[in-house]
Amino acid sequence: MTELGAVGWPPAPIRTERLVLRESEARDRAAFVELLASPEVHTYLGGPRPRDELECETSEVPERWPGSFVVDLDGAMIGQILLRRATGHRRPTAAGKVDLGYLFLPRAWGFGYAAEACAAALDWFDGVLPGEPVVLTTQTANAGSMRLAAKLGFAEVERFQAWDAEQWLGLRSPVMPE
Repeated sequence: MTELGAVGWPPAPIRTERLVLRESEARDRAAFVELLASPEVHTYLGGPRPRDELECETSEVPERWPGSFVVDLDGAMIGQILLRRATGHRRPTAAGKVDLGYLFLPRAWGFGYAAEACAAALDWFDGVLPGEPVVLTTQTANAGSMRLAAKLGFAEVERFQAWDAEQWLGLRSPVMPE
């Protein structure tokens, strides 16, 4: 995965009805460790990382690079939105396109935060890189992620086997500037 290209970073915080999407800060470190060590979060992502490893490896200000948004609710991190160029994607359809990823702490599940945050990140993306398609990959067994992909406007391109599970690859058509 590589950077998005000629995108000014960080953008001003993106505000939705309930959330703020912003660049990571030192105060987010513990939430990043919790997110990456959570067995629930990583059920469909190959399993969690060991907490002690994460404590040693996670920088003071984690994940500070273009396309990585902290999802903030009432001043606390509840998740992360990732927009990365998929240069080495396993599927030719996705190679070189921007890939949408998201992780949310289990306590934030079921409230619509992922849909709200992803929609805001995609709106931002459409403004800075108009006309670019976005891909999303998830396991077909991840019903919540499949529903979210549909809600965000991703259409199935293909299904494939990887990481011992059936994967779903969706494409969101480019939003053209008016």
